[in-house]
Amino acid sequence: MSSHASRTSPGPDGPRLDKWLWAARFFKTRALAVEEIGKGRVTVNGQAAKASREVRVGDMIRLRQGQVDREVRVAGLSNVRGPAPEAQALYEETADSIAARERAAEARRLAPEPASTIEQGRPTKQDRRRLADWDRWSASID
Repeated sequence: MSSHASRTSPGPDGPRLDKWLWAARFFKTRALAVEEIGKGRVTVNGQAAKASREVRVGDMIRLRQGQVDREVRVAGLSNVRGPAPEAQALYEETADSIAARERAAEARRLAPEPASTIEQGRPTKQDRRRLADWDRWSASID
């Protein structure tokens, strides 16, 4: 058996959780996947998981990508990161997860512009000109 064949096909029980999350394109690197798992942001079947846990078809994985929580069911196994369409075939997102993601996206879209809430900050060019014209001396010669 060649070393390449062992890397591309999952083991008898399945790939490691961190490898599967990376192959399914939830995280850009395996290191990021390991970090998120370590922080407890990834659960498998409702339980905290380790990066080395083996993934099996049918497992329910709940994870957080940035500010978005997702819940997916494992539909396929892979140890290699392939094109996005292949990666999307490795999981099925639950209807509740899709609805929650769409609600969160809509809430972000309707949220006020953060810069408009700042009442006072660095003066604008126009403010600086007004300050330059202002008489700085409190005592007058009169």
